[in-house]
Amino acid sequence: MGKPLFYEILEKPATSCIIGICSAIWFYIQKKNIGYQHVGLSYETVVDSHYWRIITSAFSHISVLHLVFNMSALWSLGVVEQLGHLGLGVAYYLQYTLVLVVLSGLLVLGMYHFLIQRFKIEYFRRVTAVGYSCVVFGWMTILSVKQPSSKLDLFGFLSLPISFAPFESLVFTSIIVPQASFLGHLSGIIVGYAIAWGLIHGMTNYWTVTILGWIAIVFVFSLKRSGAYDFNFLEIESVADPSLPSVRFIGNGRTLQMTTIPLEGVEIV
Repeated sequence: MGKPLFYEILEKPATSCIIGICSAIWFYIQKKNIGYQHVGLSYETVVDSHYWRIITSAFSHISVLHLVFNMSALWSLGVVEQLGHLGLGVAYYLQYTLVLVVLSGLLVLGMYHFLIQRFKIEYFRRVTAVGYSCVVFGWMTILSVKQPSSKLDLFGFLSLPISFAPFESLVFTSIIVPQASFLGHLSGIIVGYAIAWGLIHGMTNYWTVTILGWIAIVFVFSLKRSGAYDFNFLEIESVADPSLPSVRFIGNGRTLQMTTIPLEGVEIV
């Protein structure tokens, strides 16, 4: 017999919290009848300043089967939290989960941009990605490098060698679920290898908190700017010089103004 579920939850606190968050968001989406187009990530919406979708798309699931598949795989991958002796552990898991969420989202947008601009495939302008799969595939990849003898358990009865799990799962989901995002899953694998091979490294608690702070700022301001949510306490007002954005907090009279120095021949992307 295996360990009681309660003890497994204590051994995988971060994984358990993420599963709880994703499940709660799925329940909220179902209750409010929110469509994937309202929370998913697409090139077209990000161009319209919906930067917040990089975060919401990762933690949102529309189909219960999609949620169960991702959370089942994530639960198995939570073994990363128990591998502190290999330089992994809970802190590592949380730090690089943040990296996977942000970078895989940015990478898939970069792929869309390349396909649209280079090959004129307009389909990728409107295609919308949603789900935690990019992070799941990233952790599969990291574990396949760090602990190649591990197994990936799905649904409690299907077991895959972790060494081949990323690409096996990529092919499997592409065949079984035709609408699955191949590029989204591939972006998770690429970022996962970059982390596992040390190309992306140096994450600490300081950098994690700092990045989280910037994500929160961008999240709130992009929600306001895109019109997705109206923060009554926050107003973004235009100024005479468009290069000098002004942000005013209503009620206390304080104004924060950020200045930029125009540079000849430089494009801001």
